Amino acid sequence: MNLLLIMLSLAAFALTIWAQFRVKGSFKTWSSYQASSGATGAEVARHILDRNGLRDVPVEPVPGSLSDHYDPISRAVRLSEPVYYGHSVASVSVAAHECGHALQHKESYGALVLRHRMFPVVNFTSGVAPFLLLAGFIFKAMGLMLVGIIFFSVAVAFQLVTLPVEFNASSRAKQILVSDGFIRSHEEEHGVNKVLNAAALTYVAAALYSVMELLRFVFMFLGSSSDDD
Repeated sequence: MNLLLIMLSLAAFALTIWAQFRVKGSFKTWSSYQASSGATGAEVARHILDRNGLRDVPVEPVPGSLSDHYDPISRAVRLSEPVYYGHSVASVSVAAHECGHALQHKESYGALVLRHRMFPVVNFTSGVAPFLLLAGFIFKAMGLMLVGIIFFSVAVAFQLVTLPVEFNASSRAKQILVSDGFIRSHEEEHGVNKVLNAAALTYVAAALYSVMELLRFVFMFLGSSSDDD
């Protein structure tokens, strides 16, 4: 069973690496395909926010590549410079996706609210869990191992909650881009799907890897418990 779990964890880890390459490849491919609307990522974001009564939410450029995010604390949409200034299908796709999170925040979308409430706890447990697990395995301290597993499971739960948040934001983005005329052809729509689906795959892969790791820790704990009996 342990060998099977290790193999599954390795497969899930390989999937996370592949997903990262895929999202970068999709973004690069569709960054060279200009959207027929001619709008930049910043213009798309501003339009979506204004249209939904979020004129007080700023759209800000940030350095880096694929560093785009919505900051729920500052209530700001932050776009990487290639997305902020870009006119490509990739740029408008990512910009619309991040605005999807702003719309979720406005509507108190359930999964997003839960994710925000979990974040302070996860921020602590995810940092402590590895040390507890390591100490528990080294010193055969079953109590530490169990607490480490519980803490790690909180981080796994956080990643699972993130999935519907990301899928919903992408669904909103696709619908808005088409309905508001930022995407005007089937080929462009295909590009939007490629970019956003590749991004979603990274979250799926990360969650799958975490679940496999959690199962491996649980079976190691159970194995150690039976050895002590």
